[in-house]
Amino acid sequence: MRLCSHIRKKPSWKRKSQHTFNCTLENSSEMAHRDADVCEMQLNGVSEELSLLFLDFDTDTVEERPGKGDATCSRNVMRKQRNWEKQLAAKKSKRKEEKQRRKLNREQEAETSNSNPQYSKRVMKEVSKERLAEARSTGPKLCIDLSMTDSMSDKEISRLAGQLRRLYGSNKKATRPFHVFLTNMSDTGRLYKECLRMNEGFLNYTMEITEESCEDLFASETMVYLTPDAEEALKTVDADKVYVLGGLVDESIQKRLSFSRARELSVRTARLPIDEYMVKKENDKNFHSKILAINQVFDILLTLCSTGSWSEALQAWFPRSKGYVVSSAVHAPISEEE
Repeated sequence: MRLCSHIRKKPSWKRKSQHTFNCTLENSSEMAHRDADVCEMQLNGVSEELSLLFLDFDTDTVEERPGKGDATCSRNVMRKQRNWEKQLAAKKSKRKEEKQRRKLNREQEAETSNSNPQYSKRVMKEVSKERLAEARSTGPKLCIDLSMTDSMSDKEISRLAGQLRRLYGSNKKATRPFHVFLTNMSDTGRLYKECLRMNEGFLNYTMEITEESCEDLFASETMVYLTPDAEEALKTVDADKVYVLGGLVDESIQKRLSFSRARELSVRTARLPIDEYMVKKENDKNFHSKILAINQVFDILLTLCSTGSWSEALQAWFPRSKGYVVSSAVHAPISEEE
């Protein structure tokens, strides 16, 4: 009992404080556990709601696909398929027509080469020069009226220079070439400079290049201005006439320019007999045009002079893209017409 008396007991207020502190710790721990449980439950609830949202969104997306979306997609695919089939058919038709045209050209070249099978390229070049020189005195005359180039754009000038190059190339190969005149061409003009830039050997072309106009060189009664707006159809190429082509590339499609120029010159006008020998052909674009480049008109006239047949000339050189084909009901040559 005496030993125990030496052990000092904590005061009652300290024991109460310790007890209160321990209870507070226990309560805090329990509250923390409860809060953690509540947070976990809340997080689980949020994740479940989010998963439900994702599931609903995916379900809506899947449900919409078989409906209107598929119908729109299907219509687009069908439209593209139809367009592709039309393009394919047009390409096949164009290839077939080009094949026929190349065959006709090969036959004509074969006839020319068979008449001179022993000639080499060098000799043929010399023969071509002789024919062009002879055409200056005896060949039919063709004049390119370049008085309308001032109103043309640089792009149109470049296209016209290319057409002049192809025209001269065709004239070199012809057995009966034309005597060609380029009028109203100034050596300071845009067309002259573009021809020098684009056309190799332009200064050596066997043709007349002059700044004078066609009315200064030829009598008005001898000129025939070829324009698609003329009422009279050209029947034949007369050696006593001068056939005038308007040197014009007009992408803006201004109508009756060449016809107005002919009226200004007070000369006779004529058109290619497209209506008499050709018929319209249906195409996807419903496009039909009688406007030709000057080299295309020139090739038709060359073939007419060598074959005497408008049908063969138009068949060989009238572009199929213009929407016209030679009528099967007309095959008479010029000699039979007259």
